[in-house]
Amino acid sequence: MPIISSFYGIIVKMYYIDTEQHHFPHLHVEYNEYRCIFDLNGKIIEGKLPIKQKRITQAWIEIHKEELNNLWNIVVQGKGSFRIEPLK
Repeated sequence: MPIISSFYGIIVKMYYIDTEQHHFPHLHVEYNEYRCIFDLNGKIIEGKLPIKQKRITQAWIEIHKEELNNLWNIVVQGKGSFRIEPLK
């Protein structure tokens, strides 16, 4: 599962072969011992994060929503992957 971005200790990955489990575009986010799955609208589907990291991740998703949708379409077609700029 490729890492598509990392910032402030948050690691964002995209499982693109996992469409049978979730049936829609989503991100896997890790922060220390926390694991969480977000949809591309910033809603938590599964797991949890500390509130600060949740809000940071949701802001990043909102900023990069178009890129994330484009990336999802590229990777599910097997056409590669790319990284998305982290928050600074």
